[in-house]
Amino acid sequence: MSAAQLTGHFLPPMLLEPTRALPEGPSWSYEVKLDGFRALAIKSNDKVRLRSRNDKDFNARYPALVSALAPLPDETVLDGEIVALDAEGRPSFHALQNHGSGQASIVYYVFDVLVFAGRDVMSEPLAARRELLRARVLPALAEPIRESPVLEASLSDLVPAVRAQSLEGLVAKRLDSRYEPGRRSGAWQKMRVNRSQEFLIGGFTPGARTFDTVIFGYREGERLLYAGRTRNGFTPASREKLWTLFRGLESPECPFANLPEARGGRWGEGLTAEKMSECRWLLPRLSATFEFLKWTPDRHLRHAKFVALG
Repeated sequence: MSAAQLTGHFLPPMLLEPTRALPEGPSWSYEVKLDGFRALAIKSNDKVRLRSRNDKDFNARYPALVSALAPLPDETVLDGEIVALDAEGRPSFHALQNHGSGQASIVYYVFDVLVFAGRDVMSEPLAARRELLRARVLPALAEPIRESPVLEASLSDLVPAVRAQSLEGLVAKRLDSRYEPGRRSGAWQKMRVNRSQEFLIGGFTPGARTFDTVIFGYREGERLLYAGRTRNGFTPASREKLWTLFRGLESPECPFANLPEARGGRWGEGLTAEKMSECRWLLPRLSATFEFLKWTPDRHLRHAKFVALG
């Protein structure tokens, strides 16, 4: 594929394979998994186009990034992530979704080069493309364009560090990997580094045989506050066990002091009065451990998953 074809037509970005355990060894490099919008930066015919992973236009939404990318050589394509940084400098998807209504800094983290000055480099190994990025691309660019840094540490050190910083996770990339547009070959992998906590189960939504989701929360003084609901993490055996334990705990009263909520929330974790009509309530006597990615500003859990009964 020629550079003209690459810049003239949308090129779907290479995809990452989800995994519960990243590979280790000298043939792999590691990066922070950024909680943002994947985006290709394309400079062609002296114009910069910033495109989403689904080929949507980002130019109007992020004009400062487009301006900052203007010094790129003509006929160049970069891959990266648009990220909003909160007051503590951490990626915040909530701030990114609400861009324009807050003070979050918007940054474009670049991690790959597909085409440089008309030369297709996708068949070259990742290590060579990274060197090209550092030597020829980034020196011409300034804030808010940054490199997505390679983390020079072992996985045994990186995982607890990412968890302690409340970051989303880690990415592993094979150093000899070529760039494969639109493919999920396993040469690039991603792992969420979830946190876990014990919560009280206060309800469920019915399923075909047992339940569809469980509804859970936490104590704050004498009140039980709703935190989230999930259908993830259950095995057939754990579903049957929980379903058996629900018997005798049924209650006509909602045990959560902060329900109903006025809105469902950006990711749908909220429970409005309409959604509550589908719920069945329990006396909050069962505790269970749930893994989750992070707390949202609305005090809900993102990507929660059942782990085990307490």
